[in-house]
Amino acid sequence: MQFVSFISKKKLSPEQLFMGSVLLVNGGNYLYNLVLGRILGPAQFADAAILITFLLVLSFLAMTFQLVTAKYAVLLEDSVLPTFLKYILKSSLFVGALSGIAVMLFASQLQALFHTTSSTMFIIFGAAVPFYFLLSVNRGFLQGKSDFKGLAITYQAEMIARLCLTVLLLFILKIDPILIVAVGILVSLILGLFPFKLAPIFKLKTITVDANLSKEIRGFFIVTLFYELTQIIINNSDILLVKHYFQDTEAGLYASLALIGRVVYFMAWMFVMLLLPKVITLKKEGKETKQLLFKYVGYISLLCTLIIASTALFPELVVRLLFGNEYLEIAPLLWKYAIATSLFAIANIFSYYFLSLGKYKPVIISGIMGLAQVFLIICFHESLEQVVLVQIAAMTLLMVMQVVYFLWDKKA
Repeated sequence: MQFVSFISKKKLSPEQLFMGSVLLVNGGNYLYNLVLGRILGPAQFADAAILITFLLVLSFLAMTFQLVTAKYAVLLEDSVLPTFLKYILKSSLFVGALSGIAVMLFASQLQALFHTTSSTMFIIFGAAVPFYFLLSVNRGFLQGKSDFKGLAITYQAEMIARLCLTVLLLFILKIDPILIVAVGILVSLILGLFPFKLAPIFKLKTITVDANLSKEIRGFFIVTLFYELTQIIINNSDILLVKHYFQDTEAGLYASLALIGRVVYFMAWMFVMLLLPKVITLKKEGKETKQLLFKYVGYISLLCTLIIASTALFPELVVRLLFGNEYLEIAPLLWKYAIATSLFAIANIFSYYFLSLGKYKPVIISGIMGLAQVFLIICFHESLEQVVLVQIAAMTLLMVMQVVYFLWDKKA
């Protein structure tokens, strides 16, 4: 939060402030994972990686509520917006509570499926789920209203709480470290709610949402949910499948590989957060949007190139600095995994661009390729390298299909 105060004095624009904050938050989240990797070692880190992956899965599901809230916070008039916000808040709490209860009820089955040492970690995680859905609606409102300072603070509060609390408890408490990781996630999601700008909405009388508006919201929600599910499949299925098919040590090594290779995706996310409201606003004003897409694709492509080059030229140095000598075995795979995530990150920009414009065919494309990736890993998992190579194949095809659709749409 001191970061936000400092850069505000430097007269940075809200967008610059938010991008700087995202860099800080991503750095903090990266440090959190690196510390866990070093303290726990490959075998225990494999269990922690499952919780972290579940958190990412949760974030993609909750992101559906965030994107829907952001879109209609831009489009709706102030007289209608409070009614919509109460509607989406109630819906998010219902889905969040239902999801959390499901995780708790199936904790034992999840333990058996992913070969973890504890089922309690899933029970604690399930308790955190409703808070994340509520948090996401609040963030969507801040995003749609371009309140980037408030949005930055919520992300910082979540990151700082999870990092500091987890590391502190790991050194103080002599209990199962995976339970500590789960408690850290729970507390951080509660603190990430602040600043909560939607508290007054709960006091409003319940008003029925206009039937046409309700139908439009449901349609956008369903399409966005489907797309976010494809994100879950593409971005997380590999870690879950590796944890299922490989031994704990190999799964821990792969989790560290995924964490390093995915830095480009996490960096790209800040551009997605800025892209969505801008595209919707430009469309609402009847202005051209393609130049904005080209600008963001250019940013991500440059970032991808730098990361791929770094991991290809200095793989052992990168692994040694980030995770230590115990993880050096994954160094030769680093640049290959970076290629897969880079292709996905660029394709993702195209997908969110068209989603913002209300064009949903790229969503279907992503869904097909997400399922294809799962199928390929199930069929080809003789080694960690083979798992990475099939992802490169799937993401290359996804990227080509998204570009072809863009060229087709441009001519239409």
